[in-house]
Amino acid sequence: MKKIILNTFITLLTCAFAIAQDYTTPNTGVIWTLSDIATASPSTITISGSDYTLLGNLTISENDTVLINSDLTLLIDADKLITVFGTFTVSPNAVTITALDENVPYNGFRFEEFSAINIQNATIQYGGGLRVLTETFSIDNCTLTNNVSGATTSAVIQLSRGMPQITNNIISFNKNPAIGSAANSEVSGYIFNNIIEGNTTDNANRPQINMGTTMANEPLQIIQNTIIGDPALTKVGGIAIANFVGGNINTVVDNNTIRGNRYGITILGPVNSAGITNNIIEDNNTQGDPNLGGSGINLNTSTVGAEVIASGNQIRRNLWGITLQDQALINLGDDGANIGQNIFAENGNGGEIFALYNNTPNPVLAKHNCWIEDQQSTPEQVEDVIFHSVDDPTLGEVTFEPFLCGVLGIAENTIENFSFYPPKNKTPKKIKDY
Repeated sequence: MKKIILNTFITLLTCAFAIAQDYTTPNTGVIWTLSDIATASPSTITISGSDYTLLGNLTISENDTVLINSDLTLLIDADKLITVFGTFTVSPNAVTITALDENVPYNGFRFEEFSAINIQNATIQYGGGLRVLTETFSIDNCTLTNNVSGATTSAVIQLSRGMPQITNNIISFNKNPAIGSAANSEVSGYIFNNIIEGNTTDNANRPQINMGTTMANEPLQIIQNTIIGDPALTKVGGIAIANFVGGNINTVVDNNTIRGNRYGITILGPVNSAGITNNIIEDNNTQGDPNLGGSGINLNTSTVGAEVIASGNQIRRNLWGITLQDQALINLGDDGANIGQNIFAENGNGGEIFALYNNTPNPVLAKHNCWIEDQQSTPEQVEDVIFHSVDDPTLGEVTFEPFLCGVLGIAENTIENFSFYPPKNKTPKKIKDY
């Protein structure tokens, strides 16, 4: 009888030691690997070959560094969170960070303000995303996929401040948008050469890149990305940049391919400086309802700001080409610095083509563009695809001459709000582009 009681006691004691423990590094300036943490707290991290399992919440203190510098798989238990106040570096050839059970995701990562984060060559999946509160953040050559809400509910990479670097990644098929920032966050990130596909899988009315205000003197740069929509996600747009709080929009959107979303690019609110240049913006018509979206480029502001400079864009087969609303200003080509050379083709709905819809009282310079691709058009033919003062005298005039056309070789030389888009000779209709 005593032997049975003793064996039971030993079993219970062993189970008690096996219970996962949360762990905080000692804040003494240590530079630790995951193996070092496993040694210090074997109930927090266990090791089997190159597989490491995190069983408790892990906090990296302000003065400490956790370094992953060898190829491994980090399996994280359900609902567990990694919080970083210090330094977190991932730098080997291949690391996988994933859920211990893919059906029960972990909570993700929270990078506190003043932490230093550098993540390279990692696959991050089946977690709750990256909440980036720090100014010092870079992620390069990583894959982020199948992540859900957790540490962030706004985007897989949710930014808060500064000039984060997001380069050469694949960000695909996540529940939330790929990259986002808060309305008042002043983020001027460098978002370069990423493949962004099929995000916002809950089909919420949010774009794949969803940015708020920027720093005043440093531009938000969205450059050379491929942003592909999922036709089944009919509410999901491409890129949105919004200024609802009286902050700044200083941005460059250049050389991206944006295809198959509800809309291509929208900028909401006044801008300080904005260039939309050399983008391919095609087939952003997945919802199929011109009352609810479908613009290649949409600008909408109730407060007059600077002109958006647009040149060298190829805008094809959206429900609308470019739409301007309220007090939005754009320069599509002039006789000075803006070369124009935007190409338009088959942007239409209801049996009509709308290359440019100026639903504002403001005049628009739009010289040196090809308004009907692969056709040497007459002025009358160009006039027919532009809606402006000729169609409604309360609207601003679009100056579109001189214009260029596809047969002249331009293709080789090219480098949640309501809006109103009234089709010609019809009652204005409401459209929601963001």
